Amino acid sequence: MSTTDVDPRSGGSATRTNADLKLEVVVIPVSDADRSKAYYANLGWRLDADFAFDNGFRVVQLTPPGSGTSVQFGTKISTAAPGSAEGLYLVVSDVSSARDELAARGADISEVFHPSAPGGQFEPAGGDARAAGMEQDRASYGSFATLRDPDGNTWLLQEVTTRLPGRIDADGTSYASIADLASAMRRASVAHGQHEARIGKADEDWPDWYATYMVAEQSGAQLPE
Repeated sequence: MSTTDVDPRSGGSATRTNADLKLEVVVIPVSDADRSKAYYANLGWRLDADFAFDNGFRVVQLTPPGSGTSVQFGTKISTAAPGSAEGLYLVVSDVSSARDELAARGADISEVFHPSAPGGQFEPAGGDARAAGMEQDRASYGSFATLRDPDGNTWLLQEVTTRLPGRIDADGTSYASIADLASAMRRASVAHGQHEARIGKADEDWPDWYATYMVAEQSGAQLPE
């Protein structure tokens, strides 16, 4: 359903706005639904549904921790070849710790790397455009790890700490987990320490400064100084 607003610049005439289209589910092709269900559940993904029907159709849905989008697979659900899904992004606030946690759960996951050329994150492991370790300045969007499920469907873990402008609505700031909120507070603490050094005194309004910084960081707006 679309909504209608009045644009004050148009003399009061109505303008049509876009309907919300929220990405709810991504379907991935697998060869064995039970194996994939066990694999993703072992990674800590929440099992939302597992429905089987008399005609052989089965749908399994799981959701990654902190994600608003879920994953579905099963039988008679996709004509794509099992393992053909590539470049599915899982955004994390600390790619090193997320990588280590998944490895501890038995995931087939690469070491952390960064692209040494544009698009390097999509090249196969060992390609010339992948360099070992974190991006030198640990820039947001710059560091990755690759996760493969039992069929070979490939996920990209990407570290994102500061969003590009316009990516997030500042009026709807939220954090997916306690860990993400804590990481944001730590970054704000470091930046606030630099702020106090610049002004040469303690900032009594530090809660307001923290809040402004954290909202601006997530929405991609200009950070306070």
